[in-house]
Amino acid sequence: MSVESEVRDLWRRYDDGDLTADNASQDVYDALDAFLDALEAGEVRAAEPSDGEWEANEWVKQGILLNFGLRDIEGREYGDVTYHDVLPLRRTDDLPGRNTRNTPDGTVLRRGAHVGSDCIVMSPSFVNVGAYVGDGTLVDSCDTVGSCAQIGANVKLGANALIGGVLEPVESTPVVVEDDVSIGAGCRITSGFVVGEGSVVAENTLLTPRIPVYDLVEEEIVYGHLPPNRRAFTRFVESSVSDHDLFEGGAYKPAVVAMDVEAGTLDEVEREEALR
Repeated sequence: MSVESEVRDLWRRYDDGDLTADNASQDVYDALDAFLDALEAGEVRAAEPSDGEWEANEWVKQGILLNFGLRDIEGREYGDVTYHDVLPLRRTDDLPGRNTRNTPDGTVLRRGAHVGSDCIVMSPSFVNVGAYVGDGTLVDSCDTVGSCAQIGANVKLGANALIGGVLEPVESTPVVVEDDVSIGAGCRITSGFVVGEGSVVAENTLLTPRIPVYDLVEEEIVYGHLPPNRRAFTRFVESSVSDHDLFEGGAYKPAVVAMDVEAGTLDEVEREEALR
């Protein structure tokens, strides 16, 4: 049986109540370990592009949830600290052979996380189960790459960036950062937002489907994604409740402005003119 067919069969049994942590055999745990190995090798992914759109692989998320549902919490050692989890940390002895390095004192790679070749993972940082980090990518200090997040090749995640994760519902697409993207320090990307390839996101920008993206290239407002090859930054636009008595001087809500990445950095006056 393939990894996928084994996971689907285990999930069916688990969902029906026939498979529990109390009656799971060693063969079940061997299958779960093989699934985690495939995740770490990048052979299976929690989401993949299809016809220009990213789609979640539900069975992969089911495999991760099976590991949580069928394993017991155990005390484990990390340096001088004992932590308690259902999964161990990921082994890192495969990294040097692919010219990937993780610095000491706090680079936490959870079991089931894929880190590609020629990557740098700086401490402290955390890469969760099911996350995919592509070749040549930098995960900088204080970064979090959430469960199942998909990070492309040659991406720079600036320091203190948060890439949100999602396991449930299993059909939900996780956060995606496509190839050749630069994410500025302090950015937050959540709730399945997709950052298009070749884009540059300014520091401290919040990207979430609930915040509008004013795309000045196509002259449209989009939600849930930043088109490819954009330079994005945060601005505040007038809120629909700006005339409320409680808001003296007006109320404003966050928005993201996206320009052609080749346009370079605008000064303050040019940005305001572009918004108008």
